[in-house]
Amino acid sequence: MKKKLLFAALTCAFASFAIDTKAQETAQATATATIVTPISITKDVDMNFGNVAVRSTAGGTVVLTPAGVRTSTGGVTLPTDAGTVAAASFTVTGVDGYSYSITLPTSAVTLTSGANTMTATTFTSDPSGTGTLTGGTQTLNVGATLNVAAAQPAGTYVSGAFDVTVNYN
Repeated sequence: MKKKLLFAALTCAFASFAIDTKAQETAQATATATIVTPISITKDVDMNFGNVAVRSTAGGTVVLTPAGVRTSTGGVTLPTDAGTVAAASFTVTGVDGYSYSITLPTSAVTLTSGANTMTATTFTSDPSGTGTLTGGTQTLNVGATLNVAAAQPAGTYVSGAFDVTVNYN
């Protein structure tokens, strides 16, 4: 009788494990992706520091703001005939309301006239650092500092292209 009782108890115990025991469950999900209009940048106006004069004894700089306003330091003067003065200007396009980051040159850009050189450094922009596309577009203006040596030889100095990069945030 003890064996029958023990067998009945074990049978009940094993049966309780089989009742409502769920070894695994499965659920489903979906995946979604939205491709947005790529951001783009187009140059509208090249940078131009205009006419610059320099003393033979002291160099200096011409600071061109993103608004196209220039100032001089050291032995550099800005003649009354300014020539063509312009900050670089770009049109950025993409998705309305999206913000983007702006990457400007971090190393000097060399301007040459024959064998003679000057450098442009300290690039600045408006907007600065980041921008936001309104109606899917925004104007980005870029200025820089022109470094002029003492007795810099006369000539028209031109740089190779410099990069301005935009990227969605």
